Amino acid sequence: MTGQPTPDEPVLREPDLPRTAKVRPRALRTGWTTGTCASAAAKAAATALRDQAPQASVEVALPSGRRVGFAVESCACDPRQATAVVVKDAGDDPDVTHGAHLTATVRWREEPGVVLEAGEGVGTVTKPGLGIDVGEPAITATPRAMIVQAVGEVTGPAAPGVRVVISVPGGERMARKTTNARLGILGGISILGTTGIVRPFSTASWRASVEQAVSVLAAQGERTVVLCTGGRTERGAMALLPDLPEVCFVEVGDFTGAALRRALQVNVERVVFVGMAGKLAKLAAGILMTHYTRSKVDLGLLADVTRTAGGAAPVAAEVQAANTGRHAYEIWQREGLLRPAGDELCRRVRAVLLRAGQGRLTADVAMVDFSGARVVAASRAEWVTAA
Repeated sequence: MTGQPTPDEPVLREPDLPRTAKVRPRALRTGWTTGTCASAAAKAAATALRDQAPQASVEVALPSGRRVGFAVESCACDPRQATAVVVKDAGDDPDVTHGAHLTATVRWREEPGVVLEAGEGVGTVTKPGLGIDVGEPAITATPRAMIVQAVGEVTGPAAPGVRVVISVPGGERMARKTTNARLGILGGISILGTTGIVRPFSTASWRASVEQAVSVLAAQGERTVVLCTGGRTERGAMALLPDLPEVCFVEVGDFTGAALRRALQVNVERVVFVGMAGKLAKLAAGILMTHYTRSKVDLGLLADVTRTAGGAAPVAAEVQAANTGRHAYEIWQREGLLRPAGDELCRRVRAVLLRAGQGRLTADVAMVDFSGARVVAASRAEWVTAA
């Protein structure tokens, strides 16, 4: 599709922001990324190695230039090497690495410069698409730069080089709660961070993980991305499309727009969206960032879908007065309209995806029930599971 939208084409838009912010009972506490904690541990170990004295605290620079101090949980040294531990505090963010012991072991080496290695609990990259060479530790660019800078503040340009091994005891267990294995990061967690600061319940980290997942599948040569709103819809999508490799399935949450933009950048050719009624209703209205605080289900749209699917005026009015998208779904189900109304909703979402794809993406849509296990409507008739 090109040019201006016609009256029956949905207009892609960002949702209106609420006029007043939600008041929280207290301010949420920020924390520190694994990258910041690793740089602090590395500097403490490098200082201990140089001075032959254990360190109790350390100060490092964030990417912004701001300097922050950390307590050193433990530190030991001998003439050959030093090891220091900084415990990660993620603030009020529900981070699986909160409390992790970021550990750095620093040794002298004859050649100049800083060499980074992954120790216990830090993953190794095994697939392209992450911006890190295959075989390298899963330490992204900003933390790498922070560690090198922190160690360089201690050793100076004239000193011998150092080898820095970053490890996280228990990191392999922590990684099981992440998508690392699917992205080809094996053996532990990633050392991440762009600002050095963890902002509680930050949407930025999820959006970044969605964009990264799309990049990884493209780097594997895959040209189909399957966007799922959560774990249940992902399981349904995998059952629907069993021939696709796991890397093609991306738990997109509310970040459909970000996923589509990245798909265009990396030359993905096909998008399949699998979701439940509420998210599909938001997408059908052209809203590509679907968090509940940023957008609401357009019940007027669902009422129009009901009429288009053959629903009587009183049923459409009941849908328009529904409490939620799920309530509208239940009305369709009660009235025997689930399949025709669901198919119409999927058709409208497909139109939005095609428009967002700028003519470079093909698109299909499936609506699953609230267990996520059964496809009840779709833009492809053969996908619908028999009742």
